[in-house]
Amino acid sequence: MSPNRLEPNRTERFSALYDDAYTDVLRFITRRTAPDAAEDVTHEVFLTAWRRLDTVPMLRDEARAWLFGTARNCLLREWREHGKRDELGVRIADATQTAPLRDEASHTDARLDLTAAWKRLEPSHQEVLSLAIWEQLPSSLAGTVLGISPQSYRVRLHRARAALRQHLDEPTPHTPSTLTEHQA
Repeated sequence: MSPNRLEPNRTERFSALYDDAYTDVLRFITRRTAPDAAEDVTHEVFLTAWRRLDTVPMLRDEARAWLFGTARNCLLREWREHGKRDELGVRIADATQTAPLRDEASHTDARLDLTAAWKRLEPSHQEVLSLAIWEQLPSSLAGTVLGISPQSYRVRLHRARAALRQHLDEPTPHTPSTLTEHQA
């Protein structure tokens, strides 16, 4: 077989993997980098998957975890190359849920509280929580993404949840922008 000729099964397998996981991988990366770089990094992930297709797990959930781990490594490599030393952070996603008008104020307050608490979390806690919440990975696969055991992941997840609960229970620090009537 010539090197330029594609194996039909390989092409079909990659195409199925790409169709199934592209949106999830793009979302995963978008939460961790600038939107204008997200598609480039996503394409790098799938280029890596094409090159190493024989090592990509056959089961859907395991393949997604492999892709998320590859995405994380691509992001870390990109940041090292650009001299960025910050930890891997995760931005809280914009929820596009619509709430009835009477619940809009409480919904907005809850989102503001969650956003403020999320921003105060350590990047490592954000990452662990995002794998459980947004990527919906079980601990065995989330541990694979981070390169740790499932038990270590569960311990980190427990600590991250506790930290988020603590930040939600604490009053949000506000920067005074106007004087109150009593201060004036």
